[in-house]
Amino acid sequence: MTESYRALCSDFYVNQKFAMKMDLPKTRESVLDLFERARKQFPAMGSFRRFREELALESPQSDTPHRWLALKGNNVRTGTVNPGTMPEAYALHLFILETAPFFLNISPLDVDFIELLYGFDILAGGNHDAVVFEALFAGSPLATMLEVPGATPIECQPVVGISLPGRDDVHAHVEVKTHPTPQAGARRDDDAGPQPISVYLTLRRFGSIGEVKDLPRIFRDLAVKGEELLESRVVPKLLVPIREAAGLGHG
Repeated sequence: MTESYRALCSDFYVNQKFAMKMDLPKTRESVLDLFERARKQFPAMGSFRRFREELALESPQSDTPHRWLALKGNNVRTGTVNPGTMPEAYALHLFILETAPFFLNISPLDVDFIELLYGFDILAGGNHDAVVFEALFAGSPLATMLEVPGATPIECQPVVGISLPGRDDVHAHVEVKTHPTPQAGARRDDDAGPQPISVYLTLRRFGSIGEVKDLPRIFRDLAVKGEELLESRVVPKLLVPIREAAGLGHG
């Protein structure tokens, strides 16, 4: 399944965000112990970096998959880029959910939400907004906006959110992000090459939990729902039409 996703885009990634109501501990011991434990589990994650308000551990960008872990404020985030299988995509996320509560002293009452994101980057030239408009809105009532003589799409980044049936505590959002077409006379880095149109599916489960040991189960539940939405909605109804509108349908 993962290989088929990667065949449809330049990069496929699965990210997680685990957020608390209170700020995480910032002591050297707690953070370094967690990062060292992650490095032992995933030896390629050997690059420790500090940003303005964030601490990060990651593997080399050239690694496949590329993995990263970041702590900032009240949340722990993890990402896996271009995994070979879905279990490989989820391995770091599950590991952090199993271990971070003990290293960072996270209480079940403190849990705010767990978020799972599936991302697809599609390299495309030209006017990204026109590509997305043609792929998703051609023939719809909204398409009448382009009946204005000489009109060109300059902003088309749809976002749709739903609550899942029978689960008011779980929301799903699909979002398309574009890069603007450079304006006439604007400076442009010709070495940058084509930029991606990004398609995101995000599932978020709100609320505190009974026990921290429930976190991996909650994540797996989100993953089941996420993969169902990918297969039935996101890939055939968003990703494939955008690829075809961008002229990549037979690539």
